[in-house]
Amino acid sequence: MKQRIYLDHAATTPVLPEARAAMGEGLERWANPSSPHADGRIAKRVLEDARERIKAALGWNGDLVFTASASEAAALAFARCRAAGPKPALSAVEHDAIRRQVPAGEGFSLPANSDGLVDPEGLATWLRLAPGGLVAVQHVNSETGVVQSIGELIEAVDAAGSHLLVDCAQSAGKLPLPSGDLLIISAHKFGGPPGAAALLVRDLKLLMPTGGQERGYRGGTENLPAIMGMAAALEVRARDAEAVERQLHNRAILDAWVEAQGGTVICRDGVRSPFVASYAMPHMSAQAQLVRFDGMGFSVSAGSACSSGSMKPSHVLEAVGISPDVAARAVRVSFAPKTLDEDVLAFARAWQSLAAEAASRAA
Repeated sequence: MKQRIYLDHAATTPVLPEARAAMGEGLERWANPSSPHADGRIAKRVLEDARERIKAALGWNGDLVFTASASEAAALAFARCRAAGPKPALSAVEHDAIRRQVPAGEGFSLPANSDGLVDPEGLATWLRLAPGGLVAVQHVNSETGVVQSIGELIEAVDAAGSHLLVDCAQSAGKLPLPSGDLLIISAHKFGGPPGAAALLVRDLKLLMPTGGQERGYRGGTENLPAIMGMAAALEVRARDAEAVERQLHNRAILDAWVEAQGGTVICRDGVRSPFVASYAMPHMSAQAQLVRFDGMGFSVSAGSACSSGSMKPSHVLEAVGISPDVAARAVRVSFAPKTLDEDVLAFARAWQSLAAEAASRAA
């Protein structure tokens, strides 16, 4: 059989060998880190070592609370603002895991411009109306790859006495960590295992105690093997200094092939991550493309993984002004730090072939 080419790393990426080895070691540390006996204390030391290694790999000097997923980390971040305080503000292009934390009508949607960036005037308006609340802005958008100017946004947020939550699921281990009061990371996005994530916290006073573990801020026994795998994966990613340039080159190649065939590069003029891109093919729906590409041996998606299967209209593409017709024909292609240029070229040729077929049928 022809070997498949996987280009859906924004959904999840293979577990790195170093992370697998660390998980194997973690399975030998089977004691509960909360237990007071010698076995538990050993597990606790390993857990705290992993915590410090993750913070060091990310260059984070605040606190870190382990969770089982990015969605759980988001729930912890929003718990206090749900209980009291001003209503939160979310960018219009946030991931569904963030949007689910705020029921309709109970928050403010920060508009985005055609480049996918949060409108500073919209943010300023909200901060004047409701200072002191939580503002959520995703670092790298999981559909368009647009990188938000977090450094510029946090100045306004800080000045208003508000707090910034940054979803870093698509950037941790790939791009430098941005500033923020609360940051979310997820292991399975950068070569760690599913079932391990974390909420990075500048000040623990921003959280509401909700359980018996993680210093009282989270309930449930920590998944030590997965956490050790997460730490190992981040350390590997931190050593790959050439990943950004390598994938910038690959994305530029694919951008050029798509445009040469009359396709649309979503948010082409925005600042985009080297690892995530979205393309609209003329004359063929995203659903049809996914079926055809899958049959040709390529794994890609339409939007974020949580919505791709439903094929519902993308709120992200709508928010940045993409027409419904173009949005319905957009698929996401996402790279790993070590995605090969020959794999990208193979997909580019497949895209060209499929686009030509669709154009011929439409003629």
